[in-house]
Amino acid sequence: MPKKSLGQNFLVDRRVLERIVAAAELDRETAVLEIGPGVGALTEFLARAAGKVVAVELDRRLLPVLAETLAPYPHVHVVHGDFLELDLPAFFAEHFAGWTKRAVVANLPYYVTTPILFKLIEARDEVPLCVLMVQKEVAARLAAQPGTKDYGALTIAVQFYAEVDYVMTVPKHAFVPRPQVDSAVVRIRRRPAPLAAVPDERLFFRVVRAAFSQRRKTILNNLAHNLEKGGSRAAARALLEASGIDPARRAETLSIAEFARLTQRLHEWTTR
Repeated sequence: MPKKSLGQNFLVDRRVLERIVAAAELDRETAVLEIGPGVGALTEFLARAAGKVVAVELDRRLLPVLAETLAPYPHVHVVHGDFLELDLPAFFAEHFAGWTKRAVVANLPYYVTTPILFKLIEARDEVPLCVLMVQKEVAARLAAQPGTKDYGALTIAVQFYAEVDYVMTVPKHAFVPRPQVDSAVVRIRRRPAPLAAVPDERLFFRVVRAAFSQRRKTILNNLAHNLEKGGSRAAARALLEASGIDPARRAETLSIAEFARLTQRLHEWTTR
């Protein structure tokens, strides 16, 4: 029985499962980490394509089901635990030592999608490729381009470090029980280096968060009220103009390169 408190909706559509595995570009040289295998439907498809699969499952009730379902696959290992509590570098060192090709594949519970995404981005050196099932609206935000309604701080946080491809939309009837919303599959591939050079990544993301603090306001208003240093309207205007950015623009129209330029100017001003 799916547990509502854990956001369990089990994927049962074979065609969708095949598309997910294809998107992950698996072969016998690849080791896969699966987050939340549920009853093991996706895990079986991963096991047939990959050289090793380690699945982390929080719900202890599902462990006997997984043990039975995955018995024919000796290269699959199920770990009972909370993915968000894992020390990922240590986990990969323990379970994936010697495997240079790695992927994370998961049907993420909606209620923990964002913290899982950020944990994967933080461990990007361990995780070069992720194929994730998420809520359709989240997928749109991850793959969004500047100037669109879906483009925001989450977009930049992921695209700064990775390329995002929108793979497919997944309808409600592909799951048991049916969720309230449609889902989508995205592929997140780590970039060799961040998309833009910045003097301080923490400062860069502080600028991004400040710029998007109130989407309906101009970037001038948001920076003036949400940056701790130089947070006056005149200082914010001078900063934007020095960066070649019209103060009347809204944050969703700025590219990552423009946010990087803005961060560079702010860094220069605050370290004089």
